[in-house]
Amino acid sequence: MSLPTILVADDDRSIRTVLSQALGRAGYQVRATAQASTLWQWVEEGEGDLVITDVVMPDENGLDLIPRIRRVRPDLRVVVMSAQSTLMTAVKATQRGAFEYLPKPFDLKEVLAVVARALATPAVPVQPAPAPQPEEQMSLIGRSVVMQDIYRIIARLTTSDLTVMISGESGTGKELVARALHEHGRRRAGPFVAINMAAIPRNLIESELFGHERGAFTGATSRVAGRFEQAAGGTLFLDEIGDMPPEAQTRLLRVLQDGEFTTVGGTLPIRANVRIIAATHRDLRQAIRAGTFREDLYYRLNVVPMRLPPLRERVEDIPLLARHFLNANAEAAGPVRVLDDEAMARLQSYRWPGNVRELENLMRRITALHPQEGIGADIIAAELAEAGSPAPQGDGMMGGQGETLAEAVERHLRRFLASGQEGMPMSDIYDKVIAEVERPLISMTLAATRGNQIRAAAMLGLNRNTLRKKIRDLDIPVVRGGA
Repeated sequence: MSLPTILVADDDRSIRTVLSQALGRAGYQVRATAQASTLWQWVEEGEGDLVITDVVMPDENGLDLIPRIRRVRPDLRVVVMSAQSTLMTAVKATQRGAFEYLPKPFDLKEVLAVVARALATPAVPVQPAPAPQPEEQMSLIGRSVVMQDIYRIIARLTTSDLTVMISGESGTGKELVARALHEHGRRRAGPFVAINMAAIPRNLIESELFGHERGAFTGATSRVAGRFEQAAGGTLFLDEIGDMPPEAQTRLLRVLQDGEFTTVGGTLPIRANVRIIAATHRDLRQAIRAGTFREDLYYRLNVVPMRLPPLRERVEDIPLLARHFLNANAEAAGPVRVLDDEAMARLQSYRWPGNVRELENLMRRITALHPQEGIGADIIAAELAEAGSPAPQGDGMMGGQGETLAEAVERHLRRFLASGQEGMPMSDIYDKVIAEVERPLISMTLAATRGNQIRAAAMLGLNRNTLRKKIRDLDIPVVRGGA
């Protein structure tokens, strides 16, 4: 039996070489080209068992090839890879029929796993091409690994009405994800209706959700449609679902089970023609244990769980987000502000308790209050302090928000001496402080920057050579990632 043949199209020679060698070692035959036209010729001639194609190529966009390939070779799976690591790229690749989307830089183990899975997966019928989607404006922003996973989940759900549960801290963008699921999904022509459970009096939630009939309660002078009716044909976003009172939880569970509801004071059932997306910043499993949230409702809502990471877990996205927010506000407030390297390092060393929303507000404030084009670390520090953001502080072991390595060591040393152990030899004290502070703080910073030693050094207040020496002397594992 002949070995499967993989057709690779990418205008970057190094990527073609790396993929060809890795796939060859894995037992596949490989044909590689820099031209979309050559790839199309091979497909028309019946060659190949799988296609791996870049998006941007000299003669044609790889995404435009996918529908043509699907028409002439519906059994030929296509894997798309791209350095344009945005939500729209993932969505377009999926909607046009790609088997999988891989952002660059990719992990070769993941590529081989995707290839094996694609070759083992039965072909699916060609679906009608979806309506053209608007280009991405203020949608989700970020090219970190965790955000790429979010993009791929959204892309895979564009042809589904599955219920989604979005969890994450306040300010991480849960409503943005819900809107993206709606705007790129099958119900995008219908309304997107949002309701925040925490913002509505408990005794009014059932009326808000299901509507009420005239005379249903004091003050109900006419029939009012609830959010389920308002969202008919579209998406109903239930924000802060963990704040829903028990009575409303019971009625919502019944809707999810039966697919219909009645208004408050009504008797005739109404079909619930909506897709449900729920969100919470609470730990619902803990709420279940505490008896404040129904376990059966949780499992009805948690069909597809999505966790949005806090900003401190994707610090590599901070420069992209900061520039986006500065550009978004520049037109109304003069020229685009530019953050220097120290300012960007200060942003990346801060822990952002308010997440992306806090960063957006900071950039808006800077644009409005600071007319100069160049923005330094002093302005960032002053604005964070002025806004009442928590001051840098440690947890007794690690450095705090914006704290350099030297500051963390000095603070911990003072704390240690104040504990009444000053009789210990200074060399022993210093060794103990190094063990408790320096190594874990450097490790934590390298993990936060995905191994980018330039950014890690700036965040720690070191030069790069000093950081390299400390990594070597303290035997700190090198994190895969940047330089």
